[in-house]
Amino acid sequence: MTRKYSSISVETTLASGINTTQTTMQVVSSAAATSLLGGQTLAAGNVDIFTVVIDPDTASEEIVFITDVSGDTFTISRGQAGTGSAGVSGIAHSAGATVRHVLTSSDLDFFRNGVATADAAIAKSTLTAKGNILTATASATPAVLSVGTNGQFLKADSTTASGLAWSAIGTKIGQVVNTNFTANTVTSSTSYVDITNFTASITPTLSTSKVLVMANFSGYLDGIPSSIPVSYYQIVRGSTALYSGASLGFYSGGISSGVTIYPMQTLIYLDSPSTTSSTTYKIQTKANTGNNAGANGVSSLTLMEVLV
Repeated sequence: MTRKYSSISVETTLASGINTTQTTMQVVSSAAATSLLGGQTLAAGNVDIFTVVIDPDTASEEIVFITDVSGDTFTISRGQAGTGSAGVSGIAHSAGATVRHVLTSSDLDFFRNGVATADAAIAKSTLTAKGNILTATASATPAVLSVGTNGQFLKADSTTASGLAWSAIGTKIGQVVNTNFTANTVTSSTSYVDITNFTASITPTLSTSKVLVMANFSGYLDGIPSSIPVSYYQIVRGSTALYSGASLGFYSGGISSGVTIYPMQTLIYLDSPSTTSSTTYKIQTKANTGNNAGANGVSSLTLMEVLV
């Protein structure tokens, strides 16, 4: 039942006496009844209550709940807040007895109990663990969804009771590291050497992340007549070669003088570093016997963390 209150209620008096069991009382006029309610209206069907006291501050004091009104006549529930026999019988009152709107101990108890007693309230004890989410499995049917695991997100899922489910993060880019520079490294070494400045570092946010390595640069290759000059390139993580064998070359047979070429090169590799520590990638080069290899010109190295 909904408790109603008014700060402009005007006290009145009984038009006629009532015995201990009557469930209606009549006040001196319908205007007096309206003034007593102080602007409040009571829904039909015994769903609202308005608290009054009859014979206040006397030996015959009785608290009653008004549950309905018709003209100057109220329907009442007797013996409330420790007076009389709750809801059943009360105290006899004579015509002229004072009727006044009051706030009673039962009202204060109702507020004190708060969530525990309020209609349709959900107790805070329903949520028992960190990350619990209050959901519903049906209309007016609350449920608790426990927190997911690290890195998961909450998505709509009609196949579950609550319509929600924790799910792993789909593939997406977590971060991008990019470096642009002018490469100027030429070597005759037949073992891999670092290309100067061709390096970048990234710190993955998850140990399950992959790193997409993309290098774009102008290669360098020169050769002598009647030779097969070749330049080789590889991607290295720390000191571990990841992707080797990328090469460019040409046959210089019949050429009377040396030849130099600068073809654009692209290296792409998807790595699984399995770490959340800073990780360094670089590009290396080597030559075939009898020629020079390297990189020369504007270059870029891009590292992309792929969350999976």
